[in-house]
Amino acid sequence: MVDIGSRIQKNEKRIWTAAVIVCVLLIFHNSLTPADLSSQQSGWVLETIWKVLGWLGLDGTWVTEFMVRKTAHFTEYTVLGILLWNCIRSWRPPVRLWLAVHAWLGVLIPLTDETFQLFTDGRSGEVADVWLDVAGVCFGTVIAVVLWKILRRKRQ
Repeated sequence: MVDIGSRIQKNEKRIWTAAVIVCVLLIFHNSLTPADLSSQQSGWVLETIWKVLGWLGLDGTWVTEFMVRKTAHFTEYTVLGILLWNCIRSWRPPVRLWLAVHAWLGVLIPLTDETFQLFTDGRSGEVADVWLDVAGVCFGTVIAVVLWKILRRKRQ
């Protein structure tokens, strides 16, 4: 007889681990995008923001490509923080190991990401972006913890 609880736990591990891997691959893919193409993508997002703000009757000219790019950095790493926390939680390690793995990956992935950019046409690895990315991971972790506690309370 198959224990349904352990089967669900295995699937949970697989799903969260796959989600983290996909997220990291997408982040690395973005970093390996040459500067001219990356700038086109950011420009499209910027123009869309301007149009939406204009449609709302607001002046959007204060929104810059720099802001769009940094917001994208922070957002993708916020998502990574949420996924990483849930992934490590699904493996149920001791708390100290959980925190250590989360902290190491939360710094190692941004460092690797910015290093990749050193070898991409027109891109540069920036220490400030590593800090921004780590802040995104931390923010995502806070979101994950808060949501987990809220959901846990509702189940009780």
